[in-house]
Amino acid sequence: MLTRFFALWTMVLLVALLSGCVMGRDYARPKTDNVPAEFKELKGWRQAQPKDDKLPGKWWEIFGDQQLNALEEQVVGKNFSLAMAEAQYRLAQHLAQSARAAYLPTVGLNTTTNRFKAASGQSVAVAGVRNLFGAVLNIAWEPDFWGSVRRQVEANVASAQASAATLQVLRLSTQATLAQDYFQLLTLDTQKQVLEKTVAAYQKTLAMTLNRYAVGVAARSDVAQAETQLASVKAQAQSLGVQRAQMEHAIAVLIGKTPAELNLPLTPLPHEPPAVPVGVPSTLLERRPDIANAERLVASANARIGVAKAAYFPTLTLSASNGWQTGVLSSLFSTASRYWAIGPAAGALTLLDGGAHNAALKQSIDSFDVSAAQYQQTVLTGFQEVEDNLSALRVLAEEGQSLNHAVQTAQAALTITENQYQAGTVGYLNVLTAQTTVFSNEQSAVTVLGERFNYAVLLVKALGGGWDNSQLPNRDAATGNSHWTDALPFPVP
Repeated sequence: MLTRFFALWTMVLLVALLSGCVMGRDYARPKTDNVPAEFKELKGWRQAQPKDDKLPGKWWEIFGDQQLNALEEQVVGKNFSLAMAEAQYRLAQHLAQSARAAYLPTVGLNTTTNRFKAASGQSVAVAGVRNLFGAVLNIAWEPDFWGSVRRQVEANVASAQASAATLQVLRLSTQATLAQDYFQLLTLDTQKQVLEKTVAAYQKTLAMTLNRYAVGVAARSDVAQAETQLASVKAQAQSLGVQRAQMEHAIAVLIGKTPAELNLPLTPLPHEPPAVPVGVPSTLLERRPDIANAERLVASANARIGVAKAAYFPTLTLSASNGWQTGVLSSLFSTASRYWAIGPAAGALTLLDGGAHNAALKQSIDSFDVSAAQYQQTVLTGFQEVEDNLSALRVLAEEGQSLNHAVQTAQAALTITENQYQAGTVGYLNVLTAQTTVFSNEQSAVTVLGERFNYAVLLVKALGGGWDNSQLPNRDAATGNSHWTDALPFPVP
């Protein structure tokens, strides 16, 4: 009988699944209009060699800095913001598992025991105190006739995939922030080198001026100006220490360390940032995790429309029980004590709800419209960010060339002026002006070089940092690892 009982249930399940339908429209990715054939600012851009339009997964390695490589490798394992995002992704996976559980019936086991005495005057088979023992196995299931469960699973799986993309967005942002901080640190170190070289030059000039003053060739005002200039540059060199310490502390936090645990050596900037492989605009839709996140949220919102539509239709709950009941515990599971029941089968249909179902459907449609618009906006923002960084790198490269030429000519002019000052043909004010011009141009050149590295990092980030949609978890991965023991009503390690 028990075999026939479960065979009947299997037939009911198959019939219900085959006869079911799914409410709502199947998802299609929103179309993106006006995708350009190439980036506007790419004209004249120096492409990477060999010609490859894809960044490596460890994109920071294109900078060829071993110290940066070592720092970036520590981001994923020790950054606590990423740890929170990973926990949120696991939460989304388990929500998908929870939705998927609604496909299956629930099974329960109830046991009872009673000891009682019938009231006086009742006609009973056995008078006096009686015992009654019982055990019953219950099965209940709500067939997914209208696809509500299927759409809910679809929505939760898409949400889990969006959460995985969000995790990648944060990972890329953290890696880029680390690289930006690192190159800012190197910019400060390079500026410190310039200041130290300038201090040495100003000390030499001060010594020369003191000698000229001692023999009565230079005025006391020349000495005062030289001393002021030297003290000013020394103060600037000292002030860099505060900025460098703060930048080093920020890097330490990004890799999950306390500031006391990290000491980075003084390192100057390389001469040139690397060429970043850009590719064509159409690939950007597949390479940016924020665009993938926005697209998956559209898919989730689309599925929730189906859930809202399915709520209009009646629900059917099927149930069955198989049990035993007896007054003698030792014979509880004997054939004579057994009983069974198929049913009740309960149907429910809401006739009047004050507009709640209609409002829920309208809300789901509105949410879809919001998500679709956000997707389109994210795509446009992605194109803008790439164009912004390309133009910044192009303009800064031209500015850097001009400043390097200005440094060379200013240095040549300073040498001539110093020789003239030693010969007594010009005053110290000419030397002061020439030295200030050299120092100003050298500082500007270092600042522009640092900005070029910063924008190179931002361009990598705008291009997705070597990520693409193939790295999104598929449907099975988005629901996480599960085992048959998960169906049990208690946790199993």
